[in-house]
Amino acid sequence: MASSSHSLCSHQTYGSYSARNHFISFNKGFLSLNSSFKPRGPSSFNKKIQSSRTHLIRAASSDSNNARQKVEVVYDLEDKFSKIADEVDRDVGMTRLTLFSPCKINVFLRITGKRADGFHDLASLFHVISLGDKIKFSLSPSKSTDRLTTNAPGVPLDDKNLIIKALNLFRRKTGTDKYFWIHLDKKVPTGAGLGGGSSNAATALWAANQFSGCVATEKDLQDWSSEIGSDIPFFFSHGAAYCTGRGEVVEDIPPPVPIDTPMVLIKPQEACSTAEVYKRLRLDQTSQIDPLTLLEKISNSGISQDVCVNDLEAPAFEVLPSLKRLKQRIAAAGRGQYDAVFMSGSGSTIVAVGSPDPPQFVYDDDEYKNVFLSEANFITRSDNQWYAEPHSLHEGALSQTGSSLSFQ
Repeated sequence: MASSSHSLCSHQTYGSYSARNHFISFNKGFLSLNSSFKPRGPSSFNKKIQSSRTHLIRAASSDSNNARQKVEVVYDLEDKFSKIADEVDRDVGMTRLTLFSPCKINVFLRITGKRADGFHDLASLFHVISLGDKIKFSLSPSKSTDRLTTNAPGVPLDDKNLIIKALNLFRRKTGTDKYFWIHLDKKVPTGAGLGGGSSNAATALWAANQFSGCVATEKDLQDWSSEIGSDIPFFFSHGAAYCTGRGEVVEDIPPPVPIDTPMVLIKPQEACSTAEVYKRLRLDQTSQIDPLTLLEKISNSGISQDVCVNDLEAPAFEVLPSLKRLKQRIAAAGRGQYDAVFMSGSGSTIVAVGSPDPPQFVYDDDEYKNVFLSEANFITRSDNQWYAEPHSLHEGALSQTGSSLSFQ
């Protein structure tokens, strides 16, 4: 299945501005106010408004001599407000947009060679999963700078951040002069091998295109994104892809495993430096299995330990020996409940597929009291829509009490 190359303009964007939200709205015969609407005057006015059950206002006049009704005027408030809202929407356009920015795992990752440009060739099954960040975009009055805020300490807020790089790239490619205020609600830990930053960049490109009236195709966005990151093009697939080259050659494929396959992600506090992992990689010690054989086996028989090959595990375990011990303990403690236990990307997240439940030792041992834990499953997206946040998602970096959230 090839990546879509037609226009992205979709009216099913998430969280887009609508003038209706700023007017009184009618629902099933009830007159109610949007939560952001603050009425002026006595609070009893608000109570009367909320308790009203009429869609229509009738004004009647009568003859004072015989009490006979002469005139009845029916005024449809809902129709009036709808017309006003439509006029404002046409004039203002989109001003706000909130999007889900999911991460990915590498179900298998083969490193197949060293390139002349210093990068490595890889062949990998990438799949989007239900853990993700939320990014809020608002049009900025500025014509010269974006403003980025986040809840996560240590995340760069300048043009070192892939979100800002993506917005700069979009402006350079399209000539648009739109700048943004962005708030990144970070759930995906950094240094995890989950592609959280790459997803943020892809999401920013999608958002900028929506704000600009969909001047670029999805294929345009995918091609442009490879200029700022190797993993970014993948997120313009439909959620599952066989990726080669540096990762930027994306072959969109149907999901090879059931979408509802459960998994648990376990990431220690320590992060793996991708550069250090690749520095320790020795190609003569990598797996020699054909990656297409791995893809075929997964498509035919599902996920199992023998197909979840990651050639970066060995060098990552040299960089972080405790990560190897964590993987071994998860596999041993699982007692068959996990179909496979493997590292994603260059680490340091260990993925256990087959159950959403972590092994008990991560709660019992002080060594693991600050690990990041998240249950997840695979997700995809439809044509001309971005990824939707699953309603049942429960994620977080949990201590033994399950109450603390930390990002390294």
